[in-house]
Amino acid sequence: MIEALQSLKEEALKKLQGISDPKQLDEWRVEYLGRRGALTQMLRGIGALSPEERPRVGQISNEVKVALEEGFEKRVRVLKERELARTLKEEVIDVTLPGHPVNVGRLHPSTQTLREIYAIFAEMGFQIFDSPEVETDLYNFELLNIPPYHPARDMWDTFYVNERVVLRTHTSPGQIHAMKKFYPNPIRVILPGKCYRYEAITARSEVMFHQVEGLAVGKEMTMADLKGCLIDFARRMFGEERQVRFRCSYFPFTEPSVEIDMDCLICKGKGCTVCKQSGWLEIMGAGMVHPQVLRNGGYDPDIFSGFAFGMGPERIAMLKHGVDDIRYFFSNDMRFLQQFG
Repeated sequence: MIEALQSLKEEALKKLQGISDPKQLDEWRVEYLGRRGALTQMLRGIGALSPEERPRVGQISNEVKVALEEGFEKRVRVLKERELARTLKEEVIDVTLPGHPVNVGRLHPSTQTLREIYAIFAEMGFQIFDSPEVETDLYNFELLNIPPYHPARDMWDTFYVNERVVLRTHTSPGQIHAMKKFYPNPIRVILPGKCYRYEAITARSEVMFHQVEGLAVGKEMTMADLKGCLIDFARRMFGEERQVRFRCSYFPFTEPSVEIDMDCLICKGKGCTVCKQSGWLEIMGAGMVHPQVLRNGGYDPDIFSGFAFGMGPERIAMLKHGVDDIRYFFSNDMRFLQQFG
């Protein structure tokens, strides 16, 4: 039986060397190493041998099996290398051909609007100042003249991370960061970023939205400076013919406080769901920085004064492009987004 095993080994390896096709190689594997292959059939006869012959025959049969398996794997590698060489030779790459076109994405309409806002205020001398989205209660409320349990906190439905950490409800905490960084120098900055409020999602409100905060601090600043800055912004953004009105309001961190409305471009002043049938749409809140907030930022309110404002870029984009539902900006509907190429 040992001679038969050696003969089978020589026959199989010789036949293996002549194979140049993957299909023939697989047929060889089935013929010799398969469950019904020649080697398997021969090994079934070991049980009929005498106890003295079995160890020697078993050892030889294992050696034959290993030799055939190694020969098979080596032949697989050889055929793969030949196929790769043939491919490289026949499929020549022309490096002078132009590359495949790359699909370029679009800027989100919120980003486009933010960049327009940046450009307008940059021309007025404002610089961009970044502040964190996760804030402490101290910065988000207390240093903005909103102490614990103050009823003004009801104006912001807050996401609390824990008792002292919140997702910022407005970009106003950035005012304190900016004042502490630039003191005692004059300030003229805008603070863009995302804000979060636990509110009902409607055509004009979302739980996550962008805001752009503005802050100017210096000597002898007045309400006239605030009005001139924001009227100029509205007309640069929407056109010289725009009508702007200021309404008295209340914010804990400004005194006096105002809200700024512009005639609704969506309904042309006739009344719609976005402007609540009034013909006017609020575009921002503003006011003179409260003396206590100036003091918390390190500035002496007897020497310095300033104004602040905050606006929603999505609200600006709704007016600018005639969008009647803020939810479109965050729905990821490509039919909507592709209109802002």
